[in-house]
Amino acid sequence: MKRLLNTLYITQPDVYLSLDGGNIVLQKEREKLGRVPLHNLEAVIAFGYIGASPALMGYCAKNNIALTFFTMNGHFLARVIGESRGNVVLRKKQYRVSDNLTESSLIARNFILGKVYNHKWVLERITRDYPLRINVNAFKNASQELTAVLGQIRKCNDLERLRGLEGQAATTYFAMFDQMILQQKDHFIFKGRSRRPPLDNVNAMLSFAYTLLANDVTAALEGIGLDAYVGFMHRDRPGRASLALDVMEELRGVYADRFVISLINKRVLHNEDFMKKENGAVIMNEDARKLFLKTWQTKKQEKLTHPFLDEKISWGLVPHVQALLLARHLRNDLDEYPPFLWK
Repeated sequence: MKRLLNTLYITQPDVYLSLDGGNIVLQKEREKLGRVPLHNLEAVIAFGYIGASPALMGYCAKNNIALTFFTMNGHFLARVIGESRGNVVLRKKQYRVSDNLTESSLIARNFILGKVYNHKWVLERITRDYPLRINVNAFKNASQELTAVLGQIRKCNDLERLRGLEGQAATTYFAMFDQMILQQKDHFIFKGRSRRPPLDNVNAMLSFAYTLLANDVTAALEGIGLDAYVGFMHRDRPGRASLALDVMEELRGVYADRFVISLINKRVLHNEDFMKKENGAVIMNEDARKLFLKTWQTKKQEKLTHPFLDEKISWGLVPHVQALLLARHLRNDLDEYPPFLWK
């Protein structure tokens, strides 16, 4: 089992990253801000960086440390990747399956089964935990609708039809999202998803969480030898990690959405932590982003029992386990890909 190491998040703008021995050195305007041993890291994520030395990038690539760059607003810029250590036979099988729409639909179906199943149980958990603070009948009806969609997904082997069912389930789920926000209702209101750009506090948090999750899943897939840019449900598009988007579907609700809701309901973040730009985009300020990342890292250390392995692992290892299970299916060691089913 892969060991879950630390992720270094660099949130100060205009920081230059360099290598000194086995350490990453953070420098701003010739002033050293800090140095961190690289052997304790599995990833380095920099927001608004000014540059990185070739020596550092080479070290990270050689030692399989994911080095990823984002803008200060959380938009992906680039990722340093070393030579592929993946089994060429595994990747060739992945490409063949991706080119076959029928075979792709059978794998994509399980991604969406996991997503809708998990969304259903997010609603059921809220119903169980807060029956006096929500409209229980509305949540039960939504849960039943998702159950009905699950039945249709299980019989579906067409990608376009599958996308339609996924969209139908997402509409049902997000219609209940605002009721799951139990605190700070004056400033954290969810009226629907707005992505590019996010137009309110909740969407700003969701977009940031999805960005972090996509990065974690991309690293997990590449670590197991798969090509994160060749998907089964999300088709090829230059610059898009389509397979990472596929695999993260089943983790959106139980990992990212519940994380965002907990930050609001536990009053970890407040309205003062957000600012609106001239184009209407809402983003977190630097201190809020640091707190978000710190809490995200803590979440990754929490334990759960994996539903397929029946073993206790950290939440941060879930993407790595799902990547491994997908690779085993493509190698014909498993009859089908087992989605992550949370309850």
